[in-house]
Amino acid sequence: MQIRNGMTARDLGPVAWRKSRASNPSGNCVEAAALPDGSVALRNSRHPEGPALVYTRAEIAAFLAGVRDGEFDDLA
Repeated sequence: MQIRNGMTARDLGPVAWRKSRASNPSGNCVEAAALPDGSVALRNSRHPEGPALVYTRAEIAAFLAGVRDGEFDDLA
């Protein structure tokens, strides 16, 4: 199977989706899953069967480093 951006979360197969402990109970959450090829998928918890965005580990690491450094604090 070729994994690509925009494929439905269901088509990614049996992966373990998880979300932050800080997520609210109303379902407005981003969920992440490690994929068999080493990449990481993100989806909207309100639309679990909807499209998933797929990133390389390097892309996720760069994003998380930016979050830790406060680069996105103005978005919250």
